[in-house]
Amino acid sequence: MPNVTLSTPLPVSAKQVWDMIGSFNALPNWHPIVECSEVEEDKTNRTTIRKLHLLGGGTVVEKLTEMDDDEKVYSYEILESPLPVKGYKATIRVREDGNGSEVEWSSDFEAEGASNDDAVKIIQGIYDVGFENLRKIFGG
Repeated sequence: MPNVTLSTPLPVSAKQVWDMIGSFNALPNWHPIVECSEVEEDKTNRTTIRKLHLLGGGTVVEKLTEMDDDEKVYSYEILESPLPVKGYKATIRVREDGNGSEVEWSSDFEAEGASNDDAVKIIQGIYDVGFENLRKIFGG
């Protein structure tokens, strides 16, 4: 099963980074390929679903599986997506790191409709674009 784990250092506190990226509905605030996000909470079933609308078209539907603001981490899985993956489960984590912080984004998935290498490259590309923008935002 392919997996991707990438991280980037940022010259600001983990709290500052988490304040921007830590909400399950925050991707449009920092990831340039996400045009907007809608979140639906089902309190009866205790589920939170987000629908990401991507620049240029396409929609990704994801389910929150874990949220811990104290630890600055959340995990989610993709329910529907145009990406060549299935069984995608990911975690975004922010940690203090020396004079700043580090953001880590990791995932496990199966390739579907593409080779493992191609699926990994696509996911890495998505993470890289987000990290590049975070470095611009926070001056890293």
